[in-house]
Amino acid sequence: MSYAQPAPHPRFSVLSNSSLSSGEHLSPASSSRFSLPSAPSITTTSTPKPGARPNIYDRPLNKTRTAEVSSAAFAFLFSEIVQYTQKRVSGINDLERRLNTLGYRIGTRVLELMAWRNESASKAPKRETRFLPALMSIHTHVWRAVFGKAADAIEKSVENADEYMIIDNDPPITRNISVPRDMSSLSCSSFTAGIVEAVLDGLGFSARVTAHNTPTDQYPNRTTILIKLEKSVLEREEALKT
Repeated sequence: MSYAQPAPHPRFSVLSNSSLSSGEHLSPASSSRFSLPSAPSITTTSTPKPGARPNIYDRPLNKTRTAEVSSAAFAFLFSEIVQYTQKRVSGINDLERRLNTLGYRIGTRVLELMAWRNESASKAPKRETRFLPALMSIHTHVWRAVFGKAADAIEKSVENADEYMIIDNDPPITRNISVPRDMSSLSCSSFTAGIVEAVLDGLGFSARVTAHNTPTDQYPNRTTILIKLEKSVLEREEALKT
């Protein structure tokens, strides 16, 4: 007795004939109604669009050492920093302290960048262990890296053996800042003092660094960065002399 094959339900359709193997039944390519989406390809490198500027993180650090920043943009940014900080302090001393703290954060990054460049450019990089060579490096290399020029002079205090001074006759950081008369003692170069203090701390020369206005008729914006060394640094310098 033969049985007639029932017709498929109108809401369903036959996916395959009985002649197909089980492997063909499970193969995604054998069915036009069921397919697995292809996995997206993952690429580790991206091709920049024509005319697009390269990402700053992809630029070699050594090729940016001679790059210049717009002085107008720098002056505007620093002016906004001073105004923002001024609204959140109670006096001049507090404002200078906060500017010093902000400069300290910059100084740690400047030292790290300069150390990296020194190691990559020299087969035998040298780390200064004496204070005077380190101070000369700050006067020349750090100033040039941050401000595009070296400082004007280095002086040592006659009265106190633990005090040194870096003189800048025309600091770029305060060139476009006008200080009110009631805040005449304010020195926005406290930001620069923070940079110097961070570099000295990173090199192992603990010191307290402050900024002072010392104007002259020829240089009305003349600034003195006063460095007061810790006692341990002076003792180490004396030990290294012998």
